[in-house]
Amino acid sequence: MALQQRLRGRQAHTPGPTFLSYTPNGRKLITVGLDNPIRVFKSGSDEEPINIDDCMDSNTAVAAANAFFIAGSEDGTVCKYSLDTNSLEKVLVRCSLPVRDVALSPDGNWVAVASDELVVKVVNTQDMSRVLILRDQTRAVKHVSFDTSGTYLAVSCSDGQIYIYSLSSEEPELIKRVDGMIKSLETESEASSKVIWHPDGRAFAAPTPAREVQVMSKSDWERQRVFKTQHTGDITATAWSPNGGLLATTSTDRKLCLWDTKTQKLIKTYDDIRATILAMAWHPTENTLSYTNNDGELYIHTDFVPTDYISVLEKTLQPAPFIHDPLAETSGNATRQPVSGPKDGLVMRQARQGTPDSLDDILGSDAMSDVGDGFIEDDDGAGYAEEINGYGKRTNGHLDAIAVPDGKRRAYGQGSWRPRIHEPFQPGSTPWRGNRRYLCLNLIGFVWTVDQETHHTVTVEFYDREFHRDFHFTDPFLYDKACLNENGTLFSSQPSEKNPAMIYYRPHETWTTRTDWRTQLPDGEKVTAIALSDSYVVVTTSANYVRVFTLFGVPFRVYRQKSSPTVTCAAWRDYVLTIGNGPVGGDGTCRLLYTIENVKRDEVCQSEDVVALTEGAELQSVFFSDNGDPHIYDSTGVLLTLLHWRVPSQARWVPLLDTRLLSRLASGRKQESYWPVAVAASKFHCIILKGGDRHPYFPRPLLTDFDFQVPVSGLRAPKRASASTGANAMDDDDDDADADAGVSEQTRLEELYLRTSVQHTQFASMLSFVRSSPSQRALLPRLELEVDKVLLQLLAIECREGEERGMKALEIVTLMLDRSGKMLEAAGKVAARFGRDVLGEKIRELAERRLVGLEAEDEEMG
Repeated sequence: MALQQRLRGRQAHTPGPTFLSYTPNGRKLITVGLDNPIRVFKSGSDEEPINIDDCMDSNTAVAAANAFFIAGSEDGTVCKYSLDTNSLEKVLVRCSLPVRDVALSPDGNWVAVASDELVVKVVNTQDMSRVLILRDQTRAVKHVSFDTSGTYLAVSCSDGQIYIYSLSSEEPELIKRVDGMIKSLETESEASSKVIWHPDGRAFAAPTPAREVQVMSKSDWERQRVFKTQHTGDITATAWSPNGGLLATTSTDRKLCLWDTKTQKLIKTYDDIRATILAMAWHPTENTLSYTNNDGELYIHTDFVPTDYISVLEKTLQPAPFIHDPLAETSGNATRQPVSGPKDGLVMRQARQGTPDSLDDILGSDAMSDVGDGFIEDDDGAGYAEEINGYGKRTNGHLDAIAVPDGKRRAYGQGSWRPRIHEPFQPGSTPWRGNRRYLCLNLIGFVWTVDQETHHTVTVEFYDREFHRDFHFTDPFLYDKACLNENGTLFSSQPSEKNPAMIYYRPHETWTTRTDWRTQLPDGEKVTAIALSDSYVVVTTSANYVRVFTLFGVPFRVYRQKSSPTVTCAAWRDYVLTIGNGPVGGDGTCRLLYTIENVKRDEVCQSEDVVALTEGAELQSVFFSDNGDPHIYDSTGVLLTLLHWRVPSQARWVPLLDTRLLSRLASGRKQESYWPVAVAASKFHCIILKGGDRHPYFPRPLLTDFDFQVPVSGLRAPKRASASTGANAMDDDDDDADADAGVSEQTRLEELYLRTSVQHTQFASMLSFVRSSPSQRALLPRLELEVDKVLLQLLAIECREGEERGMKALEIVTLMLDRSGKMLEAAGKVAARFGRDVLGEKIRELAERRLVGLEAEDEEMG
């Protein structure tokens, strides 16, 4: 009985399908139906509606702006009506078949028309000669829907597919075809497949064949939360509340359901519905839901949301229901953005006025901290506020105002300011996309997890299945980090209400019964990064501790990291590399500092040295190569290695490859980036990301390796060396430039000299600090020979150029590493071949001086 008192049913049209639309300001409600008149209702008034009789019969769709509305009819006519004069303004477009839906862009400048034709027409409401035609559909279109920005248009086709078009350019572009989300329906069916964009603009939802409402994100087209409606009939209409915090659904079972967006829980069911509802619309500002049915009736349901949930409706803009909201958690390699300055923060607060569970909660209190123009109010006009300078000091009027460059105001302006820090990340892991993410990707295999809401399922797969067997397990601890090597797999989880943070190591094989082990961290301590070597398990935590365990769980070292907050870590054999935030640079960003320690010998190789990044670049990955040398890869696409890192205070970062100089990018037609995986066999192994992708995704990506190419002049790096792991990871393109096209022989050899010198230096350093094998010791002379061969080729080029290049030629000879004199003898022969007698004499003198020096050195050693 109470339900009937709230409802205000009106016979708006003759029995039959009836549709409605609110104006954006909520002042008027327009309904259309099978009869001739279009009715305009005034919100909140019991007066009779205004009838517009100068219109087409059998109107099937309506969309309203504040000053006008658009209606489409079964005869294929789409008309624009004025709400000022309540009359027909003009016919915008005619279709040869019945119109099924119309949608207005948020600015009211464009109307999209769905009809039984195979094309969708997008017509300018001011100039009907401007028409965009969308032609990719295979069958007639049932629904159209603009997103909140008006940039994207979702087309629900009767073939069961959603076509997403971008209208940001003069020519519409089909950017996504979503298959399997909506049901294949005839255009005249009462059931709905309409896309409804969430008010926050980041996602949309649509009814599924299973009579549920599926949410999909716009950024990566991944399926997110689902509303399990349990309707017994096909869904006929859906509608988000204006703030996106609630969802209304109805179906042919004549039930109207209200849902909480955040939890996807049913709030209330209204089951006293007389006829099948075909269209619903929330009032923009009031607790009112209006709907029309297939019996020509209009219902204005006031006080629709129950009192217990009215606070949800009154909140500011609510987030779309993501499985893992990118705003709520930091993605794998993201850097925290600077805190907004006073002006930006004030505008944002005034616009949003955050409440609990709003976007403020998701973004965090830090991101929306109060930042005013100062903490003193000059309420009595005495000028106290003017006596406080930009550094919070009283000047007594004798100091000038502090001049701050415009570009620095956000960092150094008055009010609250905090430096930008690098958020922690796990090398080799990816953020959530939908309900899946990779926990680890390397040359051994990959670890990935699936969010099953109540638990996760983890899968570990290997490239060499003859050596290791894949395994899969149910994960109740919700592991969010993993490391994988030939010995075992390491996992970590964050603390929860039930469990503290946990470390779990699972060896692949042991000579006894397989001995998995778990250990818990102290309460309140979170895991920021983990690493696994052949000897140790390394864990960095939110308390800035570095915890080192043996492979079978014995705590071996615990110490506090000097640079904080911690960022990441890596390990190789007995060496541990940790990275943390250091002092603030001139741009307001913390500099990254690294430390390398031999934990077995308890020796520090490098202590709090700077990670060499260019301004604006972010650290994307850090790892040891197969030879045990540290490498980093930054967001600019540069791979660097660390030389002399075993000698304290002697380390330096040297670039090995700049992926921006790859020859495959020379044409400018490719848009791709590279996800770092490993450095092995003197090659950079990575995953190629096409288009705007920033992280690899499923199905399992294939690996590609590139040869090193030290950036010298404008040298273009080779297209690729080969595809890794037995799979061709890249497609050949005819337009790829040749690796050496436009590069002189001299430039190529100069790059080769730098590269081989770096490799020789790294290998010589390793032999100086490890117990080398005979094969390793035999490799060093071969590397020296490679360096000297390159120098001989450079010498030949200089000799070919003429006698005036003799001084540079002699300089090249002095760079040779050979101590036996054979390469100097070969250099003399090169000079003689080109008739460079003076140079030949200089080379002989150099050989004699080197021989004397070696003899003196031998005497001292003796």
